[in-house]
Amino acid sequence: MKNAFIIISCLLLAVNNLFAQVKVITSGTITFEKRLNLHAIAKNELGTKPDQYSIDAYEKYKRSTVQFGTLSSTLTFNTDKSLFTPVDKLLPSGMDFYNNPMNKQLNIVYTDFATNTNISQKEMYGDLFLVTDSTRKITWRLTDQTQDIAGFKCRRANGLILDSVYVVAFFTDEIGVSGGPESFWGLPGMILQVALPHENVIWTAKKVTTDPVALTAITPPKKGKKMSRKELFKLVKENMHSGYPGVDVYETRVFAL
Repeated sequence: MKNAFIIISCLLLAVNNLFAQVKVITSGTITFEKRLNLHAIAKNELGTKPDQYSIDAYEKYKRSTVQFGTLSSTLTFNTDKSLFTPVDKLLPSGMDFYNNPMNKQLNIVYTDFATNTNISQKEMYGDLFLVTDSTRKITWRLTDQTQDIAGFKCRRANGLILDSVYVVAFFTDEIGVSGGPESFWGLPGMILQVALPHENVIWTAKKVTTDPVALTAITPPKKGKKMSRKELFKLVKENMHSGYPGVDVYETRVFAL
């Protein structure tokens, strides 16, 4: 009888340890780093047929500026909401090329996973817009590739947004929230790294804290002219008149991300 009691106690202890090991995180704050290949982004900004003045400016920029820059941000989350907030909005003076929107971090993004609603405060050339719409449609395909990020085992997924922008993400099911930086979401766990290879930018989680998050810490932005994502995209297209069609197409795509 005594031996049976010992065996049962050991089994219960093992079960408790197993549950402790698979405990899923549902609340916390993630610090992200946005890493930019500045030289490659500047080349994208030139468009398909740059004039000699732009080519010379680009070559001078490459000689005088470091290749990579970083911007910091935070993602605060609970089981059904998240708030992405920039810490660094702009690169140090002189590191930007032609005021490229990709080299900035101006969006405040609130996501309600329960209602599939996204509210984003976007700043474009000094004007604020409050964009309310459904969560972004992202076509994901899971792979078997894994990678450790910020202490979490993550699985790779390949995605497509805006019909043509290729996305590579790594997510962890150890955080049971289907969120990520900016407006990236839709995977069975939290996205801790997302890259846009052709846009030469990558967001990577550097630190994850799992302290309880107050409800007041996750509230949507309220400032800006209200419109839908479709209305904003139309407005951007109508106001892109740089004189370089390739540049206009590029910046329109960047603002739509």
